[in-house]
Amino acid sequence: MRSHLLNDTTAEQYRRSVTAGVERVAAKIATTERPFSGVTVDALAPAIDAIDLDKPLHDTAAVLDELEDVYLRDAVYFHHPRYLAHLNCPVVIPAVLGEAVLSAVNSSLDTWDQSAGGTLIERKLIDWTTERIGLGPAADGVFTSGGTQSNLQALLLAREEAKTDTLAKLRIFASEVSHFSVKKSAKLLGLGQDSVVSIPVDHDKRMQTVALARELERCKQDGLVPMAVVATAGTTDFGSIDPLPEIAELCEQFGTWMHVDAAYGCGLLASLKHRDRLNGIERADSVTVDYHKSFFQPVSSSAVLVRDAATLQHATYHAEYLNPRRMVQERIPNQVDKSLQTTRRFDALKLWMTLRTMGADGIGQLFDEVCELAREGWKLLAADPRFDVVVEPSLSTLVFRYIPASVTDPAEIDRANLYARKALFASGDAIVAGTKVGARHYLKFTLLNPETQASDIAAVLDLIAGHAEQYLGESLDRAS
Repeated sequence: MRSHLLNDTTAEQYRRSVTAGVERVAAKIATTERPFSGVTVDALAPAIDAIDLDKPLHDTAAVLDELEDVYLRDAVYFHHPRYLAHLNCPVVIPAVLGEAVLSAVNSSLDTWDQSAGGTLIERKLIDWTTERIGLGPAADGVFTSGGTQSNLQALLLAREEAKTDTLAKLRIFASEVSHFSVKKSAKLLGLGQDSVVSIPVDHDKRMQTVALARELERCKQDGLVPMAVVATAGTTDFGSIDPLPEIAELCEQFGTWMHVDAAYGCGLLASLKHRDRLNGIERADSVTVDYHKSFFQPVSSSAVLVRDAATLQHATYHAEYLNPRRMVQERIPNQVDKSLQTTRRFDALKLWMTLRTMGADGIGQLFDEVCELAREGWKLLAADPRFDVVVEPSLSTLVFRYIPASVTDPAEIDRANLYARKALFASGDAIVAGTKVGARHYLKFTLLNPETQASDIAAVLDLIAGHAEQYLGESLDRAS
């Protein structure tokens, strides 16, 4: 079995095996005509259940053939222009190359003696990002597994900086359309979901700062501690960006930690046209960025950034076998000193390869394209009497629903939209997401593929309307 270990004696086997896999995936991507096959759980599960993992195939080609049947044929392909659902982006080739390199070398980014140059590359990228944000010379950060972990770590730092032993007094303020990880983090930090105060949003789904000021004042009057305000730069459902300068003013006034969840909107840091939409982010105490959303990186690639590097010490724990305290005096850079994780992939390499190949302007141009596409999509929806669109896009998200001319019952319209999404997914012709606005069901386009055209949006809208009309027609037939 040593023949399967990657080392100096198996380098050629490694080359052949990886090349075979790359060729298989490249052929699949080149010939994929739909974002999804439409396979159901009931159809696919038996094929995977039937595989005996204790009986290996002993042949890479045979394993790839099997993988075609249980995964590649029915995978959801984000690179397809009619994948319009979640915050999943097509990936750039330099980042995929970086993925291949980091997987083979297998550095662990917890300590210098497991990564060497990998540590310095990650630190350089953290500095590059904090400079783009404008956090100042004392800023720092660390790569994470994703926005949820980044938000958790930021709120952990905020909790410790609040300097109170009575956790029940701590309050976090976030808009009613902020990411669910805010409440999840509160629970994990021992605060409970009730500690999160939901702030209403305006017509554009942006946090109402008047309401925020009122709640912060009430918090103080009640003898509670305003631990943090979470502003969102790119909400998951609407792509809305909270009024960051006004929120920063309130945080300064009330002595409250300001965290900006820019997991989605961080692409604006590289934008050639719309960087000003993030004005005010430079005043944050911490920021979440997800490069695997709007920087076109493979999952996972995220980071949490802080204005004051000293606050990261709240996540530090020294283990004698790994990062003893003496290493700090010896100026040995150990990233585990900043991270909630110990063993950690060299995900920073993907962004490094991207920047060194394409440059920041190349990333920004791609993100600008999808933001412009969303504007075109909004115009199509606003001009189409079949649909109701919620807000003009700040980034690249469109929330809308089909409104039939002959049906006025909101519940029936809800069911028609739910059916249309489900039927579209089952067909594999396109994939869209769904959400709720108030009590009503809506559909959602999340546009992160520069290859998607306005004609794709128009075609998918026609498909949605067709499925909804089919449902309503059958519903009327059943009623009669």
